[in-house]
Amino acid sequence: MTTGVLLYPCHTPAYVWNVISQYVRCAAALWLVWLISWHVAALWRDKPTARAPRRAYRLHFLMISVGLVMMYGVIPRRQPILWHVGPALGWSMIALTAAGMGVAWWARIALGKLWSGGVERMAEHRVVETGPYRFVRHPIYTGLIMGAAAMAGLQAKPWAILGAALFTLGFVLKARVEERFLEKEIGGYDAYRRRVSMILPLPKSP
Repeated sequence: MTTGVLLYPCHTPAYVWNVISQYVRCAAALWLVWLISWHVAALWRDKPTARAPRRAYRLHFLMISVGLVMMYGVIPRRQPILWHVGPALGWSMIALTAAGMGVAWWARIALGKLWSGGVERMAEHRVVETGPYRFVRHPIYTGLIMGAAAMAGLQAKPWAILGAALFTLGFVLKARVEERFLEKEIGGYDAYRRRVSMILPLPKSP
């Protein structure tokens, strides 16, 4: 018998783990579909004409990768369960994951051949203000952060929450590197930055 609100794996009933695993597997499947389709879509891009040095954002990629592993709640194995994951929370987090993947793909389509996995400028690069770029400057990151928050909500473990936070921080820092690069390389980006929020669709003062 346990007391308090925190449950450890050795004390958690098997049916609770089965329910949580069901939602986590469903969300993980959405992530996998997105990842595969994203790699295929990487072929749809122009050749870059200028690049920021990789050392400027290599650490940020590492933070994103480590955060991704942590938010799946596998390491360390023994972690407390911070809240109950029932059907309402489970399916709402799966819906949030699907919505996040949808936002990322909406942004990818809006960018078209201007997309880059690094920090680069294409030959015909311009400020894109269509699709989700009307609301945030980095909607791909917004969508992925939505998915990370959903996974942390489904895992309900401290390290998964820390992982999602590290994942988010890595993208925020990489976005700042991108913006410094784009302000130098693309005319009009500074004005766009002043009008539109970075990650969250928050109103900005005129």
